[in-house]
Amino acid sequence: MRIPGAAVLLSAAALLAGCGGGGGGGGSAAPAPPPAVVNGPAWWNFGRDAQHAAQSGTATQSLSRIVWQTAVDMTPPYLANDVLHIHYGSPIITARNTVLLPVKIDRDSGFRIDARSGANGAALWSASSDYILPAHDWTPSYNVALSQGNRVYWPGAGGKLFYRDDADSADAVTQSVVFYGSDHYDLARAAYDASVIINTPLTIDPRGNVYFGFVVVGSVPNGLASGIARVAADGTATWVTIAAAAGSATLAKVAMNAAPALSDDLSTVYVVANTQPPAGVHASGALLALDAQTLATRSRVDLRDPATTALAWVDDNASASPSVGPDGDVYYGVLESNTPAHNFRGWLLHYDATLHTTKLPGSFGWDETVSVVPATMVPQYAGASPYLVVSKYNNYAGVGTGDGLNRMAILDPSTAQSDSISGIPVMREVLLILGPTPESTAYPGSVREWCINTAAVDAATSSVLVNSEDGKLYRWHLPTNQLTQSVRFDNGYAESYTPTAVGPDGKVYAINNATLFAVGQ
Repeated sequence: MRIPGAAVLLSAAALLAGCGGGGGGGGSAAPAPPPAVVNGPAWWNFGRDAQHAAQSGTATQSLSRIVWQTAVDMTPPYLANDVLHIHYGSPIITARNTVLLPVKIDRDSGFRIDARSGANGAALWSASSDYILPAHDWTPSYNVALSQGNRVYWPGAGGKLFYRDDADSADAVTQSVVFYGSDHYDLARAAYDASVIINTPLTIDPRGNVYFGFVVVGSVPNGLASGIARVAADGTATWVTIAAAAGSATLAKVAMNAAPALSDDLSTVYVVANTQPPAGVHASGALLALDAQTLATRSRVDLRDPATTALAWVDDNASASPSVGPDGDVYYGVLESNTPAHNFRGWLLHYDATLHTTKLPGSFGWDETVSVVPATMVPQYAGASPYLVVSKYNNYAGVGTGDGLNRMAILDPSTAQSDSISGIPVMREVLLILGPTPESTAYPGSVREWCINTAAVDAATSSVLVNSEDGKLYRWHLPTNQLTQSVRFDNGYAESYTPTAVGPDGKVYAINNATLFAVGQ
């Protein structure tokens, strides 16, 4: 596989693609009696909540076995050497343990939503979508989202949202809402279906408001242009063009795969905008803080490489989304402006809630949405920060000075150390864990990389659940800084980064090679 705009790095392409896995066949579930009713903490969004903190609401089960598995892609778009350049959407799990899963049907498009029992994978219901993918290099993610009222939403063609009011019920009726008005849509369906495309995961806040980015290709009768939309639970909607929100005609759209994030008080929505430059030119971008009700712009900050101060590369092949910490700080991952000067690791950019103050960056940001770790999970931590962040921390072999020592990291966002590559101040590394499986490459000591764009955090067991390119899911126990459990899916294939999630019964969900695996006791 390859990195867009980096033809000189073809030898490192497979390393930068991300994770692996195997299987990929159809759904499977052993016959079982009807499961006991579960009523526990749901997993609503990519990264679980509207801040994308990815903290489980319950203790995870022991990683003893694969309880069930099912395909998330009926025709995976394999490239040479079984490489997959696709970001699969996150499973969403209801409080009553129904797993809602986006499934790609055709090689280049076509989706449906499958609802399965979290207990044993039994099929409960399925619904189709007429969604059309935007133009892309790596296949972007297609995501569903769940409100706290148990309404499930999924994208359709023309920028519409499909939804069902009871995500656990096979008898619920599928309905739809169009953010720019059903009257406009009904008058020119074909034109809107071909031109208006949702290009980010959906994010739902606890009040039931849905936020997403959309692109408009060409022109449509009502003059709609690419932007950000908000659909309330009652169907009323607000939208704004990204050019108006950013105050810049050069920022063309919301960045692909970048899910909007909400402040803890739900008053502000954070959105990443980027340019759409000609071939061979890197896209740049800005982070916007918008009023969460009106979408009026409160502030914006250009996304800059902290080492060069030049505009960073905000790549549409990434699946990084903003995360919001408990103190309101905002985190977002980018690529460096002068790749591969930072070994193609990029940077984790860090701002206060207003975006007026730029804070310590992290030393890895490419294709990563950081999760939040309460400091109490790390008893050996003696610093003052009430929370830490967990990040993938790859150092790709053969890219710049990369040595292939791919790690996960727990970082202190408030304390600095010198970056080992650039020398600038970056977040202090509190814990590091090396990938356990040697990489079969020409680089001695290199290991398979971690395969996540968001890791699941389990405070009850002081552990992080993380998927690896070696085809295994691991429990990283933070007090001992050890990988204390693992379960094998397969031998691993190179694949773009994928999310990890936790169900209300404590099962852990991870994706490898176009297959969702449910892991537990």
